[in-house]
Amino acid sequence: MQTIGYAARDTSGELSPLKFDRRDDLAANDVAIEILYCGICHSDLHFARDDWGMTTYPVVPGHEIVGRVIATGTDVSKHSVGDTVAIGCMVDSCQHCDQCEADQEQFCREGMTMTYGSPDAHSGGMTHGGFSKHITAREEFVLTVPANLDPAKAAPLLCAGITTYSPLKACGVKEGSRVAVIGLGGLGHMAVKLASAMGAHVTVLSRTPDKAKDADSLGADAFLLSTDEDAMAKAARSFDVIVDTVPVIHDINPYIPLLDIGGEISIVGQVGPIEQPNAALMMFGKNSISGSFIGGIAETQEMLDFCADKQVMPDIEMIRMDEVNTAFERLENSDVRYRFVIDMGSLALDQG
Repeated sequence: MQTIGYAARDTSGELSPLKFDRRDDLAANDVAIEILYCGICHSDLHFARDDWGMTTYPVVPGHEIVGRVIATGTDVSKHSVGDTVAIGCMVDSCQHCDQCEADQEQFCREGMTMTYGSPDAHSGGMTHGGFSKHITAREEFVLTVPANLDPAKAAPLLCAGITTYSPLKACGVKEGSRVAVIGLGGLGHMAVKLASAMGAHVTVLSRTPDKAKDADSLGADAFLLSTDEDAMAKAARSFDVIVDTVPVIHDINPYIPLLDIGGEISIVGQVGPIEQPNAALMMFGKNSISGSFIGGIAETQEMLDFCADKQVMPDIEMIRMDEVNTAFERLENSDVRYRFVIDMGSLALDQG
């Protein structure tokens, strides 16, 4: 079927309407979806501008997708026409390697197919994402949106939600765990909400005191000003887990002494280099630094169900599709609390 989206065509990252085809000759396990809402992730901005050197233009970003099923292949059993469903950061994988069989499709040995910017085995071109009216994906990568989740607010869970849920779960966060969150943006505010819902005592770490009020409103139990040397010294050995959501190169050494013995810092924000960590700081506390990358399909569904059960939802600002370039500018300046979501009903098929 022909559809329309907003695409970047060069490294300026400016988005404009693009008409293109989605497959309408559905394979037996395909699900065709009308997109209702799509969140905007910092990765969309990076990819549109080719900051990571891996973009093929034109590219339609968007991997926080919620929509309605409009058609299914003959073998589809999990989803029916009219269902509210979701797609996150990937739409395909080999399905037979050890990682896929372990429900870790994001680490597929043959390489997962990203929702946008990956070679598309079906079309022969590149995949295009959720800044569009429609998408088609194989059933295994289409998630169920629980009925008691607001579909607009559910959209950012497909990236910001799973990106922070996965490391919290991997680090064993539970009732009574002491969790710190560095950074209070799209990822950070979800880390606060999720850790709190898991029963943890949550502290927000920030370089500026103006985030203290926001931290409290999001459910954090405490606020620690990282530029206050005395406060940082008093907080030594205070945390079991630190989730680092800062999306730029930065120094993590000031945070390592905050970890209790055996504690862990999980990096989820910066996709690239960080300042060199001091190994001695880690050795003397038996501490570790890890990275975490989204989650598998089963874990993403688990996260959606958890958020529905605990009513954990992001704070969003709804925009029209034609406001996306302004949203990109505001995102770059951290001028959003805390996630933009595009109302895809504002995108007409005859636009452009």
